[in-house]
Amino acid sequence: MTQTDAADPLAGYRDGKRYFWPLAAVWVMTPVIGIYLAQVTGVQSLTWLTVGVWFLVLPLLDWLLGEDGSNPPEGAIQALESDRYYRFLTYMTVPLHYVTLVVGAWAVATLGFHWLAYLGAALSVGIINGLAINTGHELGHKKSRLEKNLAKVCLAVTGYGHFLTEHNKGHHKDVATPEDPASARMGESIYRFALREIPGAWRRAWNTEKLRLQRQGKGTWSPDNEVLQPLAITVFVYGGLIAVFGPIVVPFLLISMAYGYWFLTNANYIEHYGLLRQKQPDGRYERCQPAHSWNSNHLMSNLVLFHLQRHSDHHAWPTRRYQSLRDFDDIPTLPSGYPGMYGLALVPPLWRAVMDPRVLETYDRDVTKANIDPAKRERYLRRYSDYDGASMSA
Repeated sequence: MTQTDAADPLAGYRDGKRYFWPLAAVWVMTPVIGIYLAQVTGVQSLTWLTVGVWFLVLPLLDWLLGEDGSNPPEGAIQALESDRYYRFLTYMTVPLHYVTLVVGAWAVATLGFHWLAYLGAALSVGIINGLAINTGHELGHKKSRLEKNLAKVCLAVTGYGHFLTEHNKGHHKDVATPEDPASARMGESIYRFALREIPGAWRRAWNTEKLRLQRQGKGTWSPDNEVLQPLAITVFVYGGLIAVFGPIVVPFLLISMAYGYWFLTNANYIEHYGLLRQKQPDGRYERCQPAHSWNSNHLMSNLVLFHLQRHSDHHAWPTRRYQSLRDFDDIPTLPSGYPGMYGLALVPPLWRAVMDPRVLETYDRDVTKANIDPAKRERYLRRYSDYDGASMSA
């Protein structure tokens, strides 16, 4: 190693995706592009552009471009983490989420869309609202006050501000255990999972914040309540849009908010399906490891999701920035990126046909080591093991 190399930890390493990461910001603007094209061409169905790109184009590109399993060397991590370029991309994405929301509201209120185009605009913005949670996720794990505040602002776009508390203090503590409402169980459909995960996340976030404030001698409804802070931003922004554009935007706001929730639920469903941290002799769960998350190295979807799909490293090192996340050998791996898996999850029999064998493979076909839906536990044990009735309660 030369003297220059020693002074520059990045010498000899260049992030091959460095100048492609702005695609994440461009992707946030796809509903605006769709609305613009619908306006200038008169083809109102172009408001569905974002939906079509997410469910059709991105899975195809993931298949065509394949996977990128390259990792930054350990010696380059600190320099990558300090590179402000990557940080700037997440910062600039925050206001773009608001631009998309406001343009969507303006379009459905003023452009005379028929109901199908209106729905397309609402669902397209809903997908980007879900991505706002992803942007907030990346920012909310960082230690600086600026990034945590930006996370709250970003999460407020879709009224999911409680995520900051629930994800950091709840999900990361209980991930891949039956106690976590955001960890899907083997045999559980996404629809049953949503009924458990969405209200469960709200309750846990509220109770966690209530306890934190009590310990500080403050009331639950204090201005310091970090669940209420982003919610206040949501009420202000949505109230402002209704005041400016009228009641016609109310269905748009409700649909785009609900679909943003659904978008996150899809991600949570995919990320830990069937995986389980084993209990130790003292009754506590083993430490979270990369093997407790499903990973994907599919290039295109990782670029638009700020490497969210390298979820295994994220749970091992939650504060690590997206550009530094690594791949590992011998960890649970998805057959496609999230866009393809989202579509698969909508059809539970197909999902189980693809993913259940992968869960079994992870545990060398010992189904008792998986996180199984209690309603289907006996069925799974009968199908995949020789356990007797007494063992089924283990």
